[in-house]
Amino acid sequence: MKIAVTSASGKLGASVVKHLINEIGKENVIGIARTPDKAKHFGIEIRKGDYNNRQDFDVALQGVDAVLLVSGMDEPQKRIQQHRNVIEAAKQNGVKKIVYTSIVGAEENNAFSPVVQSNRQTEKDVRDSGLVWVIGRNGIYIEPDLEYMDTYIKDGEIRNCAGDGKCTYTSREELGYAYAKILTEEKHNGKVYNLVGEPITQSQLAECINQVYDTNLVYNPISVEAYKSDRKAELGDFLGTVIAGIYEGIKNDANDVVSDFEKAVGRPHKSTIEMMKVYNAK
Repeated sequence: MKIAVTSASGKLGASVVKHLINEIGKENVIGIARTPDKAKHFGIEIRKGDYNNRQDFDVALQGVDAVLLVSGMDEPQKRIQQHRNVIEAAKQNGVKKIVYTSIVGAEENNAFSPVVQSNRQTEKDVRDSGLVWVIGRNGIYIEPDLEYMDTYIKDGEIRNCAGDGKCTYTSREELGYAYAKILTEEKHNGKVYNLVGEPITQSQLAECINQVYDTNLVYNPISVEAYKSDRKAELGDFLGTVIAGIYEGIKNDANDVVSDFEKAVGRPHKSTIEMMKVYNAK
């Protein structure tokens, strides 16, 4: 069984590739990357695949039994057609199974909603493809908070607009393990899974960080508008608005969903503290 992973050079794709190699061996895993050189280090076959180029995928998906379609990073309206390029090529090349990495989130009412809507459209396209399918809805990654640690420590605080809302954080490591199982086991076919961890508030996130990193962070909530201005100033209009939308979604409980992780994987999702320790051990 040959399994291909798109965006293999990205952080999530790389995690899935690593776990798949453990499950089925290097000779059965194919990485697809827009820039193949960035994925050469895996020691597996790497094929070129740019989401904007349908022809790339007609070549990249030849002889493939199952494909993981990792959600693209482009603006929402562009993603839908980009993903369709992969789905159509999969159908044409005899791929039997497609797994899509979607996201948890509110489909309306915040600045992140257009991204969620585009993911839901691709979910529909995957279900309508005629292929065997599985959809994973990823929670928010814990890694960006850990990568931002120096700033948190410098400021002595975590500051955003999530308020008391709960967020079911996951990690790319946990997701890599989950998607390797989903791709290789038939019992998941036709399922939609919320791939998320335990629900915690931002205050609890600060407590976990303090416990693992021996810091003294506090959480200070600010208004959605103030946070949006802050993020836009640092990250630019598009990304700043999207990030603010994610935290507005958390505030309004869009990310406090029931986890299907154990159902998909056969073991409980790691706790927030465990995820931090795994991240630190790398």
